[in-house]
Amino acid sequence: MLFGGSFFFVGLVVNELPLLTIVTLRVAIAAITLWAIALMIGLRPPKSLHVWGAFLGMGLLNNVIPFALVVWGQAQIASGLASILNAATPIFGVVVAGLLLPDERPTPLKILGVAIGFIGVVVMIGLPALHGSGSFFAQLSIITAAFFYASAGVYGRRFKTMGINPIIIAAGQVSASTLVLIPITLMVDGPVDVAATSFNTWAAITGLGVFSTAIAYIVYFKILAVAGATNVLLVTLLVPISAILLGAVFLNESLETIHFVGMSLIALGLSAIDGRLWVSIKTVKT
Repeated sequence: MLFGGSFFFVGLVVNELPLLTIVTLRVAIAAITLWAIALMIGLRPPKSLHVWGAFLGMGLLNNVIPFALVVWGQAQIASGLASILNAATPIFGVVVAGLLLPDERPTPLKILGVAIGFIGVVVMIGLPALHGSGSFFAQLSIITAAFFYASAGVYGRRFKTMGINPIIIAAGQVSASTLVLIPITLMVDGPVDVAATSFNTWAAITGLGVFSTAIAYIVYFKILAVAGATNVLLVTLLVPISAILLGAVFLNESLETIHFVGMSLIALGLSAIDGRLWVSIKTVKT
């Protein structure tokens, strides 16, 4: 729900603010929020340059590069098609984690689950989205962003051995992303016209930074540490569900039968990836 809420918040601000400005404000507000939380509970920034180098690497892989690719790609292709392409993240995750992480080798059941979940996303968002207009390179940019998200999940596993609190990891990542993005955004978009931006837009961008980034990444890095890269990347299958539900609740968008069919397929896929229910059924039959 936290990550899916980003689509809801962005939908409220995209008409008033340039896309790179939205991204930069998102990570900057998240950085301020996370460091405030960290300091309030007695956590302090790490002093090791090695750790900050890891934060920079995570920020580039998980924020700066994929955000830029998605922004560029979504300007040229339909949002439905972009969402489907982005949902390929766990597919890349299974492959990359399987190649680089000895404890996350792909199993037939896990591969089947990812495939079923991906089909669920395609069905739920709508098969017509597959025919969305746009250049090959725009679509390739979204796919490349999905690969970077998957790589970030694998790269982030190193923080488990460093023994760093998830709040500090999240704060370090978005801080590094903010430092990289500020000069780029000022060059491309220029400074924000504060006076011309409405209160509702500032409220939405604050929600985007605080809830859909700061708090969401605390959860993200906690799950990454305890459940692994493949499991944490499954959020991209769940994001369309939460985005559609939030649209139905707050924007009066209608829920159709196809949405429930897609959600059911995603749930089935996730249960296969987890495996416990399928093993229990097999055991009972045996």
